[in-house]
Amino acid sequence: MRFFASALILSLSLVSHPVGAQEPARPRDAPKDGPQDQAQPAKPSPPRASSLDELFERLGKAQSEREAKGIASLIERRLSRSGSDTADLLLSRAAEAFGKKDFPLSIELIDRVLALQPNWAEAWYKRATVFYQLDDPVGAMADLHRALKIEPRHFNAWTGLGHILMASDDKVRALQAYRKVLEINPQMDDVKTIIERLRPQVDGQDL
Repeated sequence: MRFFASALILSLSLVSHPVGAQEPARPRDAPKDGPQDQAQPAKPSPPRASSLDELFERLGKAQSEREAKGIASLIERRLSRSGSDTADLLLSRAAEAFGKKDFPLSIELIDRVLALQPNWAEAWYKRATVFYQLDDPVGAMADLHRALKIEPRHFNAWTGLGHILMASDDKVRALQAYRKVLEINPQMDDVKTIIERLRPQVDGQDL
């Protein structure tokens, strides 16, 4: 995510006078010639990283699923950083425990993360994912709502909420959650497919 512009290095050539040639007179106060007195070109500034707001704006305007996936990946990376090295390390260890299906350890580690960073939406989202694996949809939904209260544009949290509501047969609210996903990320084809199948059951058949 960091891009650095290369500095431009310009060499200055000195023009020598022929042997015996007289150097033209110059004012008494004129500065002496020398490479150090020559104006140096300004180095270009590195490109500014897009803010999270700008990334979400670009995501909403993406013209293809491939473009949207690239932008969504940048957003996910940004959301996965808390600003605390300790919290980031603990969450990465929780992810490792999750991958090994050690869900109790994963929950314990995320609990520590949330004690350090209670306003980190990604940590609430990750704990919701673990709760869902532990067959605790109530705990998962509570954490998803916490994540969305902190970051209402967290499209993965909205997607997870839609899945849990569908599993509980709350199709009306599930459809609302899925539609919210597409407001944020209009190029999510899998969510589009779910909405197309679900919409007639909620809204009725189109005439």
